[in-house]
Amino acid sequence: MLSEDSLLLASSTRREALALTTSGLIGVALGSTAALAQNDQIATSPRTSDFLLKAQAAKPQLTVTKQRPLGLINPVADATQQLGWRIEPAGNVDELERRVLNKGDHMIIDFGGHRTGYISFDLVGVGKNVDAPARLRLIFGEVVSDVAEPFHPYKGSLSEAWLPEEIVTIDYLPQRVSLPRRYAFRFVKVEVIATSWTFGVALRNVEAKAVTSARGALPPLPRAVPDDLKQIDVVAAATLRDCMQTVFEDGPRRDQRLWTGDLRLQALTSYVSLRNDSLVKRCLYLLAAFPRSDGLLPGDVFELPRPSAAADFPYDYSILFAATLADYLDATGDLATANDLWPTAVRQFEVLSSMFDAKGVVSIPKGVWVFIDWHFKLDRTAAMQGVYIFGLKRLADMARKLGRLHEVGWLPQRVAQLERAAISAFHDPGLGLFVSGKDKQVSLASQAWMTLAGVGNRKMQARALRAALADPAAIKPRTPYLNHYVVEALFQAGCNREAVALIRNYWGGMLEAGANTFWEAYSPETPRVAPYGDFHVNSFCHAWSCTPSYLFRRYGDQLL
Repeated sequence: MLSEDSLLLASSTRREALALTTSGLIGVALGSTAALAQNDQIATSPRTSDFLLKAQAAKPQLTVTKQRPLGLINPVADATQQLGWRIEPAGNVDELERRVLNKGDHMIIDFGGHRTGYISFDLVGVGKNVDAPARLRLIFGEVVSDVAEPFHPYKGSLSEAWLPEEIVTIDYLPQRVSLPRRYAFRFVKVEVIATSWTFGVALRNVEAKAVTSARGALPPLPRAVPDDLKQIDVVAAATLRDCMQTVFEDGPRRDQRLWTGDLRLQALTSYVSLRNDSLVKRCLYLLAAFPRSDGLLPGDVFELPRPSAAADFPYDYSILFAATLADYLDATGDLATANDLWPTAVRQFEVLSSMFDAKGVVSIPKGVWVFIDWHFKLDRTAAMQGVYIFGLKRLADMARKLGRLHEVGWLPQRVAQLERAAISAFHDPGLGLFVSGKDKQVSLASQAWMTLAGVGNRKMQARALRAALADPAAIKPRTPYLNHYVVEALFQAGCNREAVALIRNYWGGMLEAGANTFWEAYSPETPRVAPYGDFHVNSFCHAWSCTPSYLFRRYGDQLL
């Protein structure tokens, strides 16, 4: 039986969904078993070619920055550190280039910060006679534990091929070695698997080439913002930067694809920081190009080797496509793109409308995927009601800007019905909380999404959020994704002190653990959470954790 931690973050593709589906938790991407899923196959939309051409036209050029290492480090086991290791310097760049490695030797190169990119170096034979090939293992680390601990035996539920390591054999020395694969890394561990007894090897002119489609510098926060929040801002922006490639990737180490949920948070952050509106436009068109036969959009698409959709249909992500398009219109004023994708946005609500009963209460069909957060015990019903209402309101905002309110005349009445239903079905006035499911579960997810949807008044929302924060039995977020929405809900409800405290505890906790970019999953109580059964396959630069840079600028007047 899999542990809760191994189920916390399930596989993001059908091929890798075993960890969840074998336990019968949630049918990740198994839409063919759902009441709403008429056909789980991707349809070729009449507009697919048009959308792909527009996506291609918005494809950005990558900026390449050459970077030299800082020197060498040694990791030292230290139980006082969150990841179990501290870093000690072991030499500067001159020492790196002087060091000769023989069979069985290793060294760990430190570039001093995170990047997404490539590595190259001159490999030189040192000794009496270079009479055999040199075989090296290179391990790329985002955090120190990557290069301090062995990857094998691997125990994860995702493909072992995601582990960031390579074995290379160099026949003739000296030679310039340029690894063709792109990596996400701060550290590079070089192990010598084999030479001959007559020679060792040295690495000279080690160079990384960092790539990103981000442009410009991060706009500074006001001087009065505390220094610890400014540091969180810098790391959040670095996270966004390294996920900004030719799409907004969810993680440059693993997955490396475009997901709607990550895109919305990356786009919001991009608008106020490392702005790249054309990249948002490209991503919107890529997602819209691959609807299911009933018009529902997949939650993610592959960019390479050619654009194609994955067989994942998280229903909350379908609703967030419309919200992301509305955000894009607000930020850019691009009426042409918004009008082009308007029918696709509306269709998401039409397809999912049958989830609601005659009173307007949502019921999630068996076998479909509603994400909200990776949490084994989370009941998602109330949160999904909130997501749908939130999406409808964003759709209405977009309709007003586009002059298309006449096409959605049903919207005001539908929103009012769903809000009444939300309070009737999910709000417990005695507890002052929104509850979810047959067991009336209390979670921060329910409070956050009802608040963001504008259900009830501000006093009701603030009371519910504070009560859930104070309740030790309430289901708390397990990812930066849901933590973002909890923080935003706290700000919107006027719970400013609680919002800032959560940022400090959560994102600040990652900083204390040594983060140069923010992670896919983190729990202050269990920093080494292993969502896929093995800590080494975690992503330590993940798109949905970049949002402090957005939150600080959107709610800046509420920080102090």
